[in-house]
Amino acid sequence: MSTETARFPALHGALRAALGLAAFTLAFTALMAFTHHITRERIEAAAEAQQMRLIDEILPRDQYNNALLKDAVTAAPPANVKRIWRARRGGAPVALVFETFATDGYGGRIELVAALGIDGRLGGVRVAAHKETPGLGDYIDPARDPDKTRPWITQFTGVDAALPLAQWAVKKDGGVFGHRAGATVSARAVTRALGQGSAWIAARREALFAAPTGANIGADAQEE
Repeated sequence: MSTETARFPALHGALRAALGLAAFTLAFTALMAFTHHITRERIEAAAEAQQMRLIDEILPRDQYNNALLKDAVTAAPPANVKRIWRARRGGAPVALVFETFATDGYGGRIELVAALGIDGRLGGVRVAAHKETPGLGDYIDPARDPDKTRPWITQFTGVDAALPLAQWAVKKDGGVFGHRAGATVSARAVTRALGQGSAWIAARREALFAAPTGANIGADAQEE
């Protein structure tokens, strides 16, 4: 034992403890950072897989060949549209897949995903999230719709986005779309949101395809 160590045993012990604690802290921090990185990657991968499952139902993958989820832009408020993915085949525009939403569902907010083809018609629509009453208004989700032959949501497939907004309503309100008896609120909210979202997308179709990836598209962007 050195003379200095013998003279200051308490100091020596404290120094060793501090070094040990510092080493433990560094190791623990590194482990947590690694775990967070791995967990984040898994969460992101699961989210992307869920997105693609919904998109596959409204836009078959054989219709485009670009990395769809990486070719995206966003919409600026007050549009009721969020993210827009651009589907292309050989670089040519095919469809715009967009997230839209209603805030006036019976259970609150209803999240939707729709595909608008280059011909201006909806390729399909799916409900991504909702809190509508089970067994009543949740028929807006085809997974919950008791009619498996022709789910309620499929009536929007092939509808022209140029349909006047006044007609984007359930028949009870003077529109052209059906609803289920006793559950009008859910259908009304989805129909109105789709009409508004489709019109916003259709009016900016060329600008949306031309914008750089990650761009935020405002209300002033219009189709030329």
